[in-house]
Amino acid sequence: MKAMLFILLLCLAVSQRVSASGFEACFRDSTLRIDYIFSGNNREQVISVDELSFSPGWYGRRTNMERLLLQGNGQITVTDTLGRDTLYRHSFSTLFQEWQSTEEATRVWRSFENVFLIPMPRIPVNVTVSLSDTHRRETSRLTHRIDPADILVRPLRAWPGSYWNYLRKTGDSRERIDVAFVAEGYGAGEMETFLRDCEESMSAILSHEPFRSMADRFNFIAVSAPSEESGVSIPHCGEWHQTVLGSHFDTFYSQRYLTTLRLKRLHDVLATVPYEHIIILANTDNYGGGGIYNSYLLSAAHNSKNRPVVVHEFGHSFAGLADEYYYDDQYETMYPSDTEPWEPNLTTLVDFASKWADMMPRKQPVPTPPSGRNIYEEVGVYEGGGYQSHGVYRPAQECRMKINEAPVFCPVCERAIRRMIDYQCPMR
Repeated sequence: MKAMLFILLLCLAVSQRVSASGFEACFRDSTLRIDYIFSGNNREQVISVDELSFSPGWYGRRTNMERLLLQGNGQITVTDTLGRDTLYRHSFSTLFQEWQSTEEATRVWRSFENVFLIPMPRIPVNVTVSLSDTHRRETSRLTHRIDPADILVRPLRAWPGSYWNYLRKTGDSRERIDVAFVAEGYGAGEMETFLRDCEESMSAILSHEPFRSMADRFNFIAVSAPSEESGVSIPHCGEWHQTVLGSHFDTFYSQRYLTTLRLKRLHDVLATVPYEHIIILANTDNYGGGGIYNSYLLSAAHNSKNRPVVVHEFGHSFAGLADEYYYDDQYETMYPSDTEPWEPNLTTLVDFASKWADMMPRKQPVPTPPSGRNIYEEVGVYEGGGYQSHGVYRPAQECRMKINEAPVFCPVCERAIRRMIDYQCPMR
């Protein structure tokens, strides 16, 4: 009892510090995986705990433990059991919340798997998961106690038949950002192809700033997990394949939206692998992909546009960047006019000062009329973004987050990515 009290007091004293010693005082060098079920419809949502498991090694950040860089659409918070001090925070987005905006959610109740990783605490803690709506208002919350000594916390084992190797290693995982490529729809005899696809996608990411100049902060890993059948499912073509992650196009009936709902299986495949961010490569030449902030991205590896798509989706999953393209406002409730988006590359002008106002050229008009000069570099406030043609504004006329043809991220997106890299892996 005295030893536990001492550790608790030590955690309270150092949780606000960002040093490695602060991490080690409160957490072990291992990962606690928490599986949840999010369920509901367009009006209601329920968060339920599914299962707890653990594996050796913690590969997430060891600094800025209690601070969020982006709000996300949800947050997970670890506190001491007295609720007096925050030990760790993490933000995210989910397919479940995206689904809640669809027509289907108005007439049926569905459930979605979600998996979060936190550093293993040394003492019992409270874990709170909260979800927010498009107005950034909290809509649901669950707090539960976790005891690291609980005998029902299951140890994870390597996925049968899979193996992993480093594509690029720049340093110890405790001091780098670990990105894992996962094979989806590759048969056991196609892993050489998968490794070539990993190299191609990694090259695409590292060819863009600021990833290129900050490449020494990343490790890249390839996880070769064979599927029973080659290819991935394309429902609108009547094609269904037995693959390790069960991914498919036509998510929410959008033909090019490629995702997997089997997040527990995804993390099972990654058990014992050093990973923090996930890139799933699909063995298909059908155009499409998807990226969810702090969850995963999925890209069609053999489509001719894989390079721009995988970079675009990594902008979503890694840096929390929003889509800057727009349609005819079928998603008109995605970004309400009275709420400033949490994503760093969109604004409704509710709180533009918190976005890229400091990067605006002198006397730049707001809104900024389009021009034919410096379309990738001239920072302004251009109307149209986040799927809406009116009321939502983007920082550049063109950007990697808007069109596949853009060769670069705009200056605002580049700064946002740089800040995220510094947040997760500050260089000492």
